[in-house]
Amino acid sequence: MSKVFTITEGLENLGALRTGGQGSVYKGKRIGAIYSAVKLIPTPIYTENRDDKNYRNFENEVAKLLKVNENPSPNVVKMLSFGITESGSFPFIEMEYIEGPDLCELLQPPHQKIFTLSEVIKVAQHLAAALEHCHKLGVKHGDVKSNNVKYNLHTANYVLLDFGLAIMSEEQRRSSIRHAGAVEFMAPEQNEGKMLLQTDVYSYGIILYELLGGEVPFPLPGNSDTGRNSVMISHMESEVPDVIALRKTNLPTSWTEEQKTREMQVPDWLLKLIEKCLQKDPLLRYSDGMALHEAVLSGSLSGNVLPIENKAMDSLKAENEMLRKQVLALENTALAPERNGILLPHFAFAFMIISIIGLIAFLGYSHFRSEPQAQQAVQTIDSIPPAVDTTAQERRRMANQRKMAEAAATKRAVDSAINAEIKKARDKAADSTEDLNPDTTASPVQF
Repeated sequence: MSKVFTITEGLENLGALRTGGQGSVYKGKRIGAIYSAVKLIPTPIYTENRDDKNYRNFENEVAKLLKVNENPSPNVVKMLSFGITESGSFPFIEMEYIEGPDLCELLQPPHQKIFTLSEVIKVAQHLAAALEHCHKLGVKHGDVKSNNVKYNLHTANYVLLDFGLAIMSEEQRRSSIRHAGAVEFMAPEQNEGKMLLQTDVYSYGIILYELLGGEVPFPLPGNSDTGRNSVMISHMESEVPDVIALRKTNLPTSWTEEQKTREMQVPDWLLKLIEKCLQKDPLLRYSDGMALHEAVLSGSLSGNVLPIENKAMDSLKAENEMLRKQVLALENTALAPERNGILLPHFAFAFMIISIIGLIAFLGYSHFRSEPQAQQAVQTIDSIPPAVDTTAQERRRMANQRKMAEAAATKRAVDSAINAEIKKARDKAADSTEDLNPDTTASPVQF
């Protein structure tokens, strides 16, 4: 392989990995077969001393990046060295070489157009941790996009790469973004060359939107200046399209209906997190990577990381309702003796009602039975002497007394049976109340 130029002593150039407006990334080889990635900044520096503003800015920013290594993060690429190339006087930073595809590649065939919910949440956690790590040290990335996040095949971590814009001056950033920046991931303030901590938060939101929906909210139509300007204006003025509708459109046909249903149940906290990240005003976003990472962790721990299926949710709701009714029934049973004085079981109440109806029927039957006898007595009075009439009246009086005595005896029997059942019910209620009263020192069960 021919070498275009020498990077520096002991660091061999093995060819370009990727080129872009912010510079080119080459595969490097150190003495001892240690592979690395080398970022070259396109603007040369001819005077390597602190009097040169560009060189001074370069050193200051790289010094910040090197602080990232003082407490390494598994989600941030490690900086190995920096300097000026021996030929061409290009500034460079040397980084560890991460073997694996980037997010942009993972969204292309033969891979699916969207990520599963579990993998989206994993990316959200890893990338938020990376931004928190950098922002704590005052390092702004400025170029967070899907092809600057790699999947490490050896550790299964997602790693933030390429701090090219971080070491450029404001004028260099503005020029680079204008001509070759990834406008699909740029925050509105970047059109003016500004780079804030909230700028990284905005680009982070674009990445999560892309993984959920299968494409960025404002795709670039070609690479013309007109298309780039259109995307920039959209970021500044247009409403972000509904990512759920976009995800539904891009569901893989190879997925089963059950999987499609499950993958459409995007957690509400994740949607709100993306919405806040994509606010036009930087002050309305998360203030920095620390606040962003805290929001991701809080959302993940606030409930199920993955939404529960509809059938499972309905089952849980039904079970919860059944338990609630059981608790209310137990409370009513325990409180009934205090509220009403007695608690009658169903069979006692039914027996009491039947007995009362029987008594009423007996009295009614006795009353109607006595009417023919009374009519016969009246007829007899017209045909017999007065002495016989006195005897008939006496018999009727005695018959009535006998009936009243029988009714009274029946009533006493019914009352006695009712009182016996009430006593049994009261005793049973007292026993159940003792069983249902737990130790008052114990903690109450929450439902």
